[in-house]
Amino acid sequence: MSRADLEKKPYDVATMFDGIAKRYDLMNDVAAMGQVDMWRELMVDALELREGDRVLDLAAGTGTSSAAIAKAGGRVVAADFSLGMMAEGRRRGAPVPFVGADAQHLPFADDSFDAATISFGLRNVHEPTAALREMTRVVRPGGRVVVCEFSTPSWAPFRAVYEKYLLRALPAVASRIASNSEAYEYLAESILDWPDQPALRGWFQGVGLEQVRYRNLSGGIVALHRGIVAT
Repeated sequence: MSRADLEKKPYDVATMFDGIAKRYDLMNDVAAMGQVDMWRELMVDALELREGDRVLDLAAGTGTSSAAIAKAGGRVVAADFSLGMMAEGRRRGAPVPFVGADAQHLPFADDSFDAATISFGLRNVHEPTAALREMTRVVRPGGRVVVCEFSTPSWAPFRAVYEKYLLRALPAVASRIASNSEAYEYLAESILDWPDQPALRGWFQGVGLEQVRYRNLSGGIVALHRGIVAT
């Protein structure tokens, strides 16, 4: 899958992630310059969990973020469109239930969760606003919707360096430690193609979320967006 395929046909994306499941967490950490654990902790903090809160972790992959939510006291469901990623998570012993799910058509009733989150996966959904709308639907009034996603560095000189790193260094590194470097070319290009922080905030507001805020992490390499479901 290359830059020409950034329309993100769902089954093509699922097949791509099936093929890189064993190496995905490692490559995500490379793209993140080793900061994934810190970003994950801040995502969990943004959920403002109370013991026993029901949480949907969407595009959960191998369940690393789901495990962090469970450790913080949440009763989490890990949902993903890639059977390969979920199988890898089960193989590793992730302590959460996995459910196959299309982010655009979630198999859960209205108001099923106290919070929903998606980390580094919204940009891979064919219709991201449909996923946000579905997350909002399945979270109870007053609940939280949190998105942790690669974004646009706020300082222009650093942004230029980071974009060159994504386009050149990341695929080169991937070719050394993974069999499908084309998948990582897609991942790098999908980050560059992703809307900036104010645009994503507008999407949150457009699906009816309230008190929408975002926080830049690591100079804007990642942005943490949060909204509250209307009461």
